[in-house]
Amino acid sequence: MMNTTKRYCIAYKGLKNGEHTFDFEVGDDLFQLFGNTEIKGGHCDVKVRLTRSERQLQLQVAIQGHVVVVCDRCLGDCELPIDQNEELIVKFSDEIREYDGETLWLSPVEDFVDLAQFIYESIVLALPYQRVHPEGECDPDMLKRFRIVSDKEFESIEAAAEKDDSNPEWNEQLSALKEELEKRQK
Repeated sequence: MMNTTKRYCIAYKGLKNGEHTFDFEVGDDLFQLFGNTEIKGGHCDVKVRLTRSERQLQLQVAIQGHVVVVCDRCLGDCELPIDQNEELIVKFSDEIREYDGETLWLSPVEDFVDLAQFIYESIVLALPYQRVHPEGECDPDMLKRFRIVSDKEFESIEAAAEKDDSNPEWNEQLSALKEELEKRQK
């Protein structure tokens, strides 16, 4: 775990004031580090432009690549592009403060800034709300299994269940559920 986070650290103490660039490669190890169950894998290139001054670090972070998630439509593996640009301000203070999503506070005795969590969160935030394959690329066999039943088909299934006297207890439970649903819809 520690070796993984060190891969995403910048030792800023020896840097002169001004602009510096850093490149990182993000792979499965980062997603496993944070135990993300949504992201199954991926690869991203991270470019950091760091501007150092006496009082703070200003980081421009560009993340490009892809991650693999489960498709919301067919449940197959779906590769989604990541193209995210973020900014992070790092300020130094003896007073311990919480990271607020925009500013990271470090003690002046720290030698490096760890970007692992920032990069991870930036990738997760870049994911679209609906995670699906492009049209026509979903697994057709899975789509057949999740076919939407029309109202007419549902009524036919319901009528057949009502006629089925082989399990009267089940029919009573079904009727009770149906009545409860109808009450809630009113």
